[in-house]
Amino acid sequence: MTSRDQQRAHVLTRLVAREIEVGEAALLMGLSERQTWRLRRAFLAHGPAGLVHGNRGRASPRHLDETARARVVELAQGRYDGANDCHLTELLAEREGISLGRVTVRRILRAAGIATPRRRRPPRHRSRRERMPQAGLLLQLDGSRHDWLEGRGPWLTLVGAVDDATGAIVAATFRDAEDSAGYLEILRATIRRHGLPAAIYRDRHGAFEHAEPLPAPELRLADGRLRTQVGRALAELGIRSIAAGSAQAKGRVERTWGTCQDRLVTELRLAGATDRASANRVLARFLPRYNRRFAIEPADPEPAWRPLPADVELDAVLAFRYRRVVANDHTIRIGGMVVDLPRLPGGHGYAGRRVEVSLRLDGRFVVSDGERRLLVRRTALDPARLRSLETARPVLDTPGPSLREAPGYPPKATHPWRRVASGTKLHAVRQKEARLTDSRTS
Repeated sequence: MTSRDQQRAHVLTRLVAREIEVGEAALLMGLSERQTWRLRRAFLAHGPAGLVHGNRGRASPRHLDETARARVVELAQGRYDGANDCHLTELLAEREGISLGRVTVRRILRAAGIATPRRRRPPRHRSRRERMPQAGLLLQLDGSRHDWLEGRGPWLTLVGAVDDATGAIVAATFRDAEDSAGYLEILRATIRRHGLPAAIYRDRHGAFEHAEPLPAPELRLADGRLRTQVGRALAELGIRSIAAGSAQAKGRVERTWGTCQDRLVTELRLAGATDRASANRVLARFLPRYNRRFAIEPADPEPAWRPLPADVELDAVLAFRYRRVVANDHTIRIGGMVVDLPRLPGGHGYAGRRVEVSLRLDGRFVVSDGERRLLVRRTALDPARLRSLETARPVLDTPGPSLREAPGYPPKATHPWRRVASGTKLHAVRQKEARLTDSRTS
């Protein structure tokens, strides 16, 4: 008996002995007179044992047996090791047929001494920016470098785009590194599936902007940096590019990566992924489930995605495009390759002309002179090799010389070729050649 039962037994003993009235007994026990009469009958029939509730000492009908508890602990320490409490609850229901509440799973794990793999840091006060009201108004782009395969394969980078209004991952892919090709791929997947977003929110990665300004004014943007391949594609598609000042500014995509590093790592381990190709297959199955679980409804149900204009060739925009000058033997050089261009109809040549080289995401290599395509073929050239070429300047949409114009010969008077110390024989020879060139030009 508990101390409360003993106190009630003492009061009821006095009540039976008629030392106190029913009202006084009810007041001393904190009960109503009706309950006092009920306890009096039980006390007279069974003695002090009648004051103990009938369910005391019995197991709850909802009690989880020890075999099921041991099974949950075994799975948490074995197959689903590393999954957090909420994710483990979902995995047990989906894969093992064990339907339990999250609180129950947490209680079982803590009783077994299994701590949560993700500890929450103390919250800090920050003024959170309100979400965009419509889907498609703003996409947050970022890459997450992580040991996604947990040592079974190389480190990978998850590049993706998260809609600011809904929190859904609209497109994502695994890459060997955070690069321009990855961002062009997710832009292509997003535009084909949904349409053109109004703006993107991104960090200052080199895929979006160059850190060092270039001296040529026609190559610079308003802030003094050179436009990259991704920046050029965004400008041609009319998508505004907004640079974040800190990681906290694009906190929604950062928190998305935190959730993926917790859940997606477990899914990759369960699927046995060991390389980028298998990881991308698991990612394709993971994204719809993630969006169903975590995406929310926007404030305005009308989406803000814009349709792609009919006259825009998406594969040509989302490509690596460079300008080259055709050599005298009708070849161009790019990425360590020498490409022979076919002969024009009528036997005419185009040596010295500027051409545009476009490396498409589907592996096509396209060369055009502004009016027609000169060459289309498949190539194994990796866009990452072009990134290190100093002469591989992207094609800009700023006014400049036409693709069909020849380079600027003869050199200007300020060209280093003409700046030779006076009084030397070489200086005299070059001065004579320059005068002859100028007379021919005039």
